[in-house]
Amino acid sequence: MFQLMYSNSETVKNSSVVIISIAIILFVGFLFTRFTKKIRLPNVTAYIIAGIIIGPCVFNIIPTHIIDGMDFLPDIALAFIAFSVGQYFKMHTIRKNFVSVFLITLCESLLASLFIFVVTYHILKIEISFAIILSALGATTAPASTMLTIRQLGAKGHFVDMLLQVVAFDDVIGIIAYSIAISIALYFSNNTHVGGAHFLLEIAKPLFFNLFVIGLGFIFGLLLKCLLTSKRSTDNRLIIAIALLFAFCGLCEMLNLSPLLGCMVMGMTYSNVTNDDKLFKQLEYFSPPLLLLFFVRSGMIFDLQALVKPMGSIGSVPLIVVSVVYFALRIIGKYLGAFFGSLIARETKQVRLFLGLALVPQAGVVIGLSALAARILGGETGKALQTIILASSVLYELIGPASAKLSLYLSHSYTSNLEDVVKIPEVDDEGRKKTEIELLIERIQKIQEELPLYPVNEAELAYTEAAENCSIQSLGADEEKG
Repeated sequence: MFQLMYSNSETVKNSSVVIISIAIILFVGFLFTRFTKKIRLPNVTAYIIAGIIIGPCVFNIIPTHIIDGMDFLPDIALAFIAFSVGQYFKMHTIRKNFVSVFLITLCESLLASLFIFVVTYHILKIEISFAIILSALGATTAPASTMLTIRQLGAKGHFVDMLLQVVAFDDVIGIIAYSIAISIALYFSNNTHVGGAHFLLEIAKPLFFNLFVIGLGFIFGLLLKCLLTSKRSTDNRLIIAIALLFAFCGLCEMLNLSPLLGCMVMGMTYSNVTNDDKLFKQLEYFSPPLLLLFFVRSGMIFDLQALVKPMGSIGSVPLIVVSVVYFALRIIGKYLGAFFGSLIARETKQVRLFLGLALVPQAGVVIGLSALAARILGGETGKALQTIILASSVLYELIGPASAKLSLYLSHSYTSNLEDVVKIPEVDDEGRKKTEIELLIERIQKIQEELPLYPVNEAELAYTEAAENCSIQSLGADEEKG
């Protein structure tokens, strides 16, 4: 029915097709979360599956030109993700554990990438430029999944502090590795003879560009701080922040640069010079529709048929085999790298044994980077890269949150014992030792006193506060006119 309506271009305006397509994407993405929620799967999995169902692979509901026209979504979605990650780079926290965090992150990210490259290139005989990009993408993790798990469990302590910093640094190394890998891949594809100063220049070029983007992100972070003064209304704060993020993405696109690292630095700069976390919560509550569109579109461009057949441009191995190998090798590399890195840094036993388990999740950032790489590489090579990353991301989202939760449990970063959660004096005012029943009743009463009347979502509260302030200001303006 939809394809018939879309094809009748004489009677249906193109703008209406775009609007209806967006409505379908949003609604179907929401519907699929209803199913995945019952079996306790993350929303990202629901969005990708929804995209596959309504995309060209299955029902072909959304026209191809609409899907192609939404290729700007990865830049915007990743800008929000990267800016949010920047808030976790608190300088006073980084100074405490910088050496340990740097060593661990370097070991686990590089070892995962090394495993993937060696096996895909030397054993699976994948084309070298493709193997380099795939191995670079293996360095990244999914900060959102890990942070959500920590928040839900109320986990805290040294292990959690180390985990948050490693996850944040992970994506910095992953972005830099990706930038170098894509430059090397383009060099290999455009040059039959490799070597000499020209090759070294191609490697140095992305490092220079990343330094430029970092500087630009720092300037935009300071600009954001200057524009978001205390006198600025909360609704205008949100508008200015989004405008600057969009402007930064557009500028990077004009210069053919990835905005990820700059947006991360922008968030880090703003967070450190203002100590304002409310803006991040407002953006977190604003961004779900954008992220939904991004992930559903990723599912729509996912080619199921390509999984079961080899892609001649990269090698003779079926992509499903490459996806499974990538999935397994990255987990092994992350765990062993985190273990040996912690050993070198002389970290605690909990960090050595269990940190690698928390680094399993991978979605968001890597899906966006694969989309950017596919746009640069184009053709079968770009499609193959996205197919492998999306297939493995679904697997990671199935086991990632459970793996992160297991690491927090084994490291004793949270507890389910009531006596540890709520501290109650074991003797009364008269010095009499309380019974177990009395202690239990007091603990329950204390928990009830601390609980809000309704479940609290900090991002929702921040966004609601902005809306309420806007309404109050509007009423005040109307009264002055009256």
